[in-house]
Amino acid sequence: MNVEAQRISPAPIRRSLRVKASQDKAFRTFVGGMGSWWMKSHSLNPAGQKDVVIEPRAGGRWYEIGNDDSENEWGRVLAWDAPDRVLLAWQLNADWTYDPDFETTVEVRFTPDGDHTIVDFEHRDLERFGEKADAIRGDYDTGMDGGWRSLLDLYQQAAEAE
Repeated sequence: MNVEAQRISPAPIRRSLRVKASQDKAFRTFVGGMGSWWMKSHSLNPAGQKDVVIEPRAGGRWYEIGNDDSENEWGRVLAWDAPDRVLLAWQLNADWTYDPDFETTVEVRFTPDGDHTIVDFEHRDLERFGEKADAIRGDYDTGMDGGWRSLLDLYQQAAEAE
């Protein structure tokens, strides 16, 4: 029996946060304020990162603006269901290069919970990274200065700020 055929794909990266913010504010901070909480060290631009933009519509772009005003594509918006959900195509391949033919999926759901919002995050389809999938899952989850875990902690702080 082929061992490769039995290989279990890397599990999606999942995290659930209880954010002390309204659903609307939690959503807006994630999609409209990403440049304020995203780690500047996590940039494709040699000139450094000025902002991160998610265009507010299905089919919109997801990209960073460098300190030199150049733009680096990260992906695109697959679904925009404000303020409940956003579905993004992460199109950075295993070499940290934008590839329009490569795609993993980032889904974020925002559910009201009294004066809080439950934010459910999932980065899936990691098996598409091929032989590097397991290593990349580790980097994206907790590596690279804390990966998504650290980024989502920074997001939560921004969303809870007055």
